[in-house]
Amino acid sequence: MTVIERNDALAHREDRDVSEALRELFEDEGIEVRTGIRVERVEGRSGESVKLHVARDGAEDPIEGTDLLVASGRTPNTDGIDLEAAGVERDGRGFVKVDERCRTTAPGVWAVGDCAGGPQFTHMADDDVRVVRDNLAGIDRTTTGRLVPFCLFTDPELARVGLNESEAQNRGIAYRLAKIPATAIVRTKTLSAPRGFYKALIAADSDRILGFTAFGVEAGEVMAVVQLAISAGLPYTALRDSVFTHPTIAEGLCVLFAASPRLVVG
Repeated sequence: MTVIERNDALAHREDRDVSEALRELFEDEGIEVRTGIRVERVEGRSGESVKLHVARDGAEDPIEGTDLLVASGRTPNTDGIDLEAAGVERDGRGFVKVDERCRTTAPGVWAVGDCAGGPQFTHMADDDVRVVRDNLAGIDRTTTGRLVPFCLFTDPELARVGLNESEAQNRGIAYRLAKIPATAIVRTKTLSAPRGFYKALIAADSDRILGFTAFGVEAGEVMAVVQLAISAGLPYTALRDSVFTHPTIAEGLCVLFAASPRLVVG
């Protein structure tokens, strides 16, 4: 199997250490990863025989196989249903325009989920529904400022909530970094699952948690604990000093946040 990626990293929106960890996982599973690739044309029929004519740095290197899966993003299926006749406007990409309460430009019409152009996750679409439900019931609720967690269900999982290092650096947000290998968590030894790492971003001038990334066994479950802490405004020390059951994966959060550089005052 070969994965072709047009960007220069397998998971280009994630930090380089995360992307490289995924690449190593794929390669260990016998999956070849080629990045920075431009597909020129395709010959053949998927399921029978296909040939990809691809180029990197101006050099062509054809790839042959039996099946082709193309993942190039999503286009909202909003054409041909006369949204304009109902007064529902779309943006330049075809997504329905909504405000922070999921209201469209037409009175009494709401849009939720992928067609509204928000984060394309089932759990975010479910929350859109809750926003609409509560507003219909007279409860003022919006999508403003909500955390967007995600989990990539590889083996092991990749999970993140809040900022990663790349985003913090691009936005000029100062942070302290805490990072540990998965082997620092006792439970990974009992599960024979040593691959991966945890890392967290903590504000440089306070104990506020800015973001959390986990690549490891049960990463999605552990992320939920940090997400709750961020939502509640808890300092990272609340997790550092918690007493979690031993041995569990969540116990690794104590180890992670104990590795955070101390806040320097003055």
